[in-house]
Formats: sequence, structure tokens, C-alpha cells
Amino acid sequence: MTRPSFSIGIEEEYQTIDPETFDLRSHIQTELMAQGRRVMKEKVKQELHQAVIEVGTGVCRDMTEARADLVGLRRQMIALAREHGLALVAGATHPFADWRVQDISPDERYLQVVEDMQLVARSNLIFGLHVHIGIEDRETAIHLMNQVRYFLPHLLALSTNSPFWLGMNTGLKSYRCKVFDKFPRTNIPDTFASWADYENFVNLLVRTNCIDNAKKIWWDVRPHPFFPTIEVRICDLPMRVDETLGIAALIQATVYMLWKLHEKNQAWRPYSRALIMENKWRASRYGIDGALIDFGRETEVPERQLLEEYLGLVDDAVTELGSRQEIAHIRWIMDHGTGADRQLAAFERAGGDLRRVVQFMAEETRAGL
Repeated sequence: MTRPSFSIGIEEEYQTIDPETFDLRSHIQTELMAQGRRVMKEKVKQELHQAVIEVGTGVCRDMTEARADLVGLRRQMIALAREHGLALVAGATHPFADWRVQDISPDERYLQVVEDMQLVARSNLIFGLHVHIGIEDRETAIHLMNQVRYFLPHLLALSTNSPFWLGMNTGLKSYRCKVFDKFPRTNIPDTFASWADYENFVNLLVRTNCIDNAKKIWWDVRPHPFFPTIEVRICDLPMRVDETLGIAALIQATVYMLWKLHEKNQAWRPYSRALIMENKWRASRYGIDGALIDFGRETEVPERQLLEEYLGLVDDAVTELGSRQEIAHIRWIMDHGTGADRQLAAFERAGGDLRRVVQFMAEETRAGL
């Protein structure tokens, strides 16, 4: 069995903000995108809404490379935004922006998405973190995707960073999940018996005009249709670059640990989509301070305890991958709270002034750079 590369690619979606009002502001009218493309080439992309900008690292061999690439990208985007009279914010929703007044990017692909999905697409004003792990053999990729599903709610809990929506405290740590739920072909996928089984599913959707290609399958984890990777898409965009790197390292270590089992002809016990969705709801509602279900023991367990067990489980993988420095940031999140926890604390400190929350988010976005 050929060892996968376990390469890493990280994509972050940022908000472009008016530094005076702290509301979202379109970057399309500025030279930001054109200049970003000149400096960072294909690593900068436009998104559906004009106040969203995405960066993606290259294919990185390890977390050391990923750190250098991502820190550089974030640093450059913050500087470019400032040059064009904007501020850059990392957060999975904007605390008070109204999606109804946001402009859609004048790109044919995005206009088609809006035509197909109407208000569902227009209201999708959210910002995510996507992590690619290189698994070159497609058969192996499907088996690892089936198994990684179990860990997705824990990854979501750690990344939660969207407690506010339309100026309201939603009571959820990740409201982004609930906004994205409205799209078709989202959430936790079913399991697939083989790569052929998955391809048959995709081909049926294409044949029946549900989709024109597999990129329109937006599950929380998917085999990427064009790259030899599995892509974990469940996470909110965290505020600090170190949080992103910690979560990316945990995803890489999880896939590596599952592959080591696969190599020995063993597997993580599969659970139904319905059960994993129960944990996803708890993670989006309570973040790391709730209790998730331990399906093996058939009992609920505080998420912090489960995270300790999770870190123990991947410890050997972390050593072999050399990502100890990045994994340490998971402990930082557990000590200081997730982005959602820290946004809510900033909201309290500011006496309910959401503009001050956005200001805090902008400061956190620059932290550690």
C-alpha cells in the first residue's frame, strides 16, 4: 500500500470591512483583488459576495511549510486591505451586517449559483476554513472520508466563531452552520462502499441535472473533485492564524492516524449520519463547553474531556508528522475559549456594542503575525 503524501492546503475566507463603520464593504470597487492577484497569483480568489475574499496556500509538504505560506498570505492581505482603505476580519459571520444589502460578485459562475438557489444563495454570507489533506489513492480517500466523519463535530466545536447574525446574539457558537444548512448537498455525508459507489452517486446527480460537476457537493468532508485530496469543510474561520494552524494540524494528524489503522486492515468504527448529526448540532450550539455523545459508551461526555481523549489518540501521529508546535494551539483554544467565546466576552465588555466586537475581531485577525 503506497503511503499518501499527507500534504496540506489551507483556504481561509476573510471579511472586508469599512474601518470607520465596521460594517462589511465591497472590495470590488477597489484595486484590492487585482493587486492581490499580481502579488499572490492564484492564491487569492473572489467569492459569491463582494465583501468576501479567499486565500489558499499552495500544496504544503508539512505544517512548517503551511505555517510560512498562510502567515505570509494573511499578512499580505491585511496590508493590501489597509492600502485600499479597508480592514480585514477573520470571523465566520459578521456580527451585524445585513446580507440583503450585500452585492453579489459579477462573475458568471456566482450569478448562476444565485439563479439556481435564489434567496438561499444570497443569504449565504458566511466565512469558512477548508483544509485539504493529500490522499492520492481514490479508494483509500473514500475509506478515510467515511471514518473522519466521526471527528467532524469535535473540529467544529474547536473552530466555532459565529455567535452573532443580523445584530443578534443567536445563542449558538456556530450560526454559520445553520446558514449553510439551507444549501443542498451539505452537512455530514453518508458512507460509500468504494470509490465506484461514490462515482455512481455523482454521475447520477450529473445525469439528472442536479449538478454539473462534483464541486457542487458541499459536504462537511468530501473527496475533492479535481485535487487528490480529502477536503474538510466543516470549520468556522477562526480569528487567529495560530488557531487555523492548530485545527489544520489536528485534521492532518486525524487522517494520518486513520490511515495507520487502514494500513493494518483496521478501521475506526463507523456510525450513522443521523448520530453524527446529533453531535454536530451540540457542537454548533455549545462549542467546547457542551457535552457530546460518546457513541461507543452510549453516554454524553463533556466536550473538553472528549478533546483530551482525541489529543491522546493522535499523539503518535503528531510526533511522526512533526506538528507538535501547531497542535499546541489546540490547548490554547481550550484555555482561552474559541473565537465565539471570545467574541461573546468582547460583547459583554463593550456593553453590547457590536462595532467594538468587530474592532476586537480585526485585532485578533492580526494577532501572531
